[in-house]
Amino acid sequence: MKQFKRIYIEITNICNLSCSFCPQTKRQPEFMNIDTFCNILDQVKDYTNYLYFHVKGEPFLHPQVDKFLDISYEKGFQVNITTNGTLINKVKDKLIEKPALRQLNFSLHSFDGNDIDRLDSKVEYILNILSFIKEAREKSNMLVSLRLWNLDENNLSDLDKRKNIELLEVIEKELNLPYSILERVTQDRGIKIAEGVYLNHDYEFQWPDLKEKEDDGKGFCYGLRNQIGILVDGTVVPCCLDGEGIINLGNVKQTQFSELLENERIKNIVNGFSRNVAVEELCRKCGYRKRFGK
Repeated sequence: MKQFKRIYIEITNICNLSCSFCPQTKRQPEFMNIDTFCNILDQVKDYTNYLYFHVKGEPFLHPQVDKFLDISYEKGFQVNITTNGTLINKVKDKLIEKPALRQLNFSLHSFDGNDIDRLDSKVEYILNILSFIKEAREKSNMLVSLRLWNLDENNLSDLDKRKNIELLEVIEKELNLPYSILERVTQDRGIKIAEGVYLNHDYEFQWPDLKEKEDDGKGFCYGLRNQIGILVDGTVVPCCLDGEGIINLGNVKQTQFSELLENERIKNIVNGFSRNVAVEELCRKCGYRKRFGK
């Protein structure tokens, strides 16, 4: 019984950056411990093959991320990790040749979302990531996605696209690409730029927030259908964007995951989206959900 394509497990809600596009969590800063992690994996083993180590927070800050990968492999899971990439030199030895690590997603727009003095130069930043990718690809079949999700949906001009030109030119040079990435990449489809390495350009989306304006509530979402999330304190949420646990579906520290899935609130959310209706207030204030209507 594999119900979800992915289950998000937030191994920490602490981040080393303050990106303009990513609201800071108001929750207590926390690192998940190994006992809690093992308990969660035992509870979800019948429901997915794939774990994602994030909701909020930077996964590479967790001092035991390598042990979490080993445990995931021992228990039969494959892992995807999304990172801002700034710590890659510090953690690369914890990642390379880990059989559980299926894919790394680098949010390159993290550089664009911070004050310049909070990060190294753009060139050094991307060179560190590309150096890791080359080494990792030589030693494993790890997939890599380079994400630039910082386009302006209301002003998709050549100037907007070219905001990433410095990073893209470094990537083209380091990978010896015989073409300009900007000439090939489109908003709705990523491109393969090397074996096992992909680049995606997309719009910046608005995280759901109860303070935002509510839309008409019409539409679809894959939350609780293809994915579900577990926050660092064990709170179950419908998707990877409920970073504050607003739609609290229970806690795996108090109730078994299998029992929580029988929650009436879960059934109402799923049935609602089957009718193209967002029944939860937070879902009606989610900018990412609008992508599924395109």
